[in-house]
Amino acid sequence: MAEIELVKAPGWDEFEWLRHGFSTRPGGFSIVYSGQSLNLGWTKEDDPARVRENRQTFVETATGPQEPPMRLVTARQTHSNVVKAIGWEGLTGSLETPEGKAVIEGDGLVTHVRGLLIAVGTADCVPVLVVDPVSRAVGAFHAGWRGTVARIVEQGVDLMWQEYGSRPQDLVAAVGPSIGACCYAVGEEVRAQFAGEFGYASDLFTERSSEPGTEPTLFVDLWEANRRQLLETGVAAERIAVIGECSACTRLASGQRKYFSHRAEHGVTGRMLNAIGIAQ
Repeated sequence: MAEIELVKAPGWDEFEWLRHGFSTRPGGFSIVYSGQSLNLGWTKEDDPARVRENRQTFVETATGPQEPPMRLVTARQTHSNVVKAIGWEGLTGSLETPEGKAVIEGDGLVTHVRGLLIAVGTADCVPVLVVDPVSRAVGAFHAGWRGTVARIVEQGVDLMWQEYGSRPQDLVAAVGPSIGACCYAVGEEVRAQFAGEFGYASDLFTERSSEPGTEPTLFVDLWEANRRQLLETGVAAERIAVIGECSACTRLASGQRKYFSHRAEHGVTGRMLNAIGIAQ
């Protein structure tokens, strides 16, 4: 098995029944993105057979020995606020095509079924993982700027309450690696949409000039935007971890990129998976 590294949320090892991980770039079997890498997305540049090997390696690393192995469940993401609850049919039903591609459409998944590893794909967008340690339910949400404006994390926490009785005060959450305010330049139309939704929108934007005398560029902090949404739902601040690594500029000691970045690599890049599940 190819050696890979996963990023974990601090303190979550105390939940012995929980399996989770944010994938990184190095390792794996893909060879189309500047060397050997762990591309976990069905991108047009990569060989599907290599992606399948990468996904198997990712699941085995994230879950450890499981018999039967945990089943990976993903979604066809559309930058929406649609969150789907995955029930017992996840163990027997058709949640993917024969090639392994997702059938479910949406940008968030929640479940309380043992043996399922739900995941969202990213290459700059924010992954948010949520755990209810009382009812043993979990959620994974894909929050780009559109999903964030559409309050996908709030929608996801609400669905966990409806489906599993999850109380916000019991939840713990992690905002995973994604593009940071250091690198995520946006236009005024993005600021206008946030301002129309959130009273705290002005706290999320900064303007910086690259050189004295030049026009400033607008940057947005999606980590803080999604942390605020978790706070708004009732999750306590001390129960929210922000990983704080930017997918566009974080480098390893070797100089290699730690993550895939759609923005930094001009759209030609792989995808990470950000997964969470309940062991058998």
